[in-house]
Amino acid sequence: MITHPNVKVNLGLNVLRKRPDGYHDLETLFVPCFGLTDTLEIITGDDYSRTIAGLQAKYGALAQAISPDGKLMITIARREGVDWDPLKDLTAKAYFMLADDYKLPPMKIFLEKTNPVGAGLGGGSADAAFALRMISELAELGLTDAELASYAARLGSDCAFFIYNVPMMGSGRGEILEPFPLDLGDLRLEVIVPEGISVSTADAYRGVVPRIPAKPLARVLKQDPATWKEDLKNDFEETVFEKYPELAKIKAQIYLRGALYCAMSGSGSSLYALFRP
Repeated sequence: MITHPNVKVNLGLNVLRKRPDGYHDLETLFVPCFGLTDTLEIITGDDYSRTIAGLQAKYGALAQAISPDGKLMITIARREGVDWDPLKDLTAKAYFMLADDYKLPPMKIFLEKTNPVGAGLGGGSADAAFALRMISELAELGLTDAELASYAARLGSDCAFFIYNVPMMGSGRGEILEPFPLDLGDLRLEVIVPEGISVSTADAYRGVVPRIPAKPLARVLKQDPATWKEDLKNDFEETVFEKYPELAKIKAQIYLRGALYCAMSGSGSSLYALFRP
């Protein structure tokens, strides 16, 4: 089974308050973006992989690991190299989490990472959510979207969104989701990923000052998009731009290109822009 996990952008991101558990309450609108994707293949037992030959030809050396019990083999390919333990990848964690509750057959995961890491686009979360669904289908677990989302929320704050993969208002840590009727009309969405900049989510949260906005996010999103430049904010931008001033310069250049609205996605470093046709 092969899928292509996509990324997301955040239309607005308000960090409201710090919680007793150390996390933050926030509000944001998750919007799927299908222009950037990874490739994820999961097979059972000794089934034949349709991607491994291509990955070896394209990347040469691949990062590969087998779980201590031999039930999971995971292979990851990435142009920049893989600097993490494959068994700690979120796709592997998805398998282990379901294996705690269900009897799963041995599986092999093949992941080609082309989506940027540390860019605020949720690429790793998407891989995990897609893996949960694929493992459920391959093992015939019959899990509902709500059940899959519950598992996904344990893997990451924005993982559950990718189970639904439609515009959703996120609250709590981002795992509390409600459908939101978003109509961008004929506006064109463009994602910009600056080279060589990766922002740590932990660092971004460390510098942010929680606040309650004058206007709730849902109210701002119902305004004309022409007003978003003034009213639709990402609370991470102030501190992230202070540490990476080149991001502020890129945002200014995007507005000079005629963007109707431009903002950082998540905790950065990617930006996205809306253009009129």
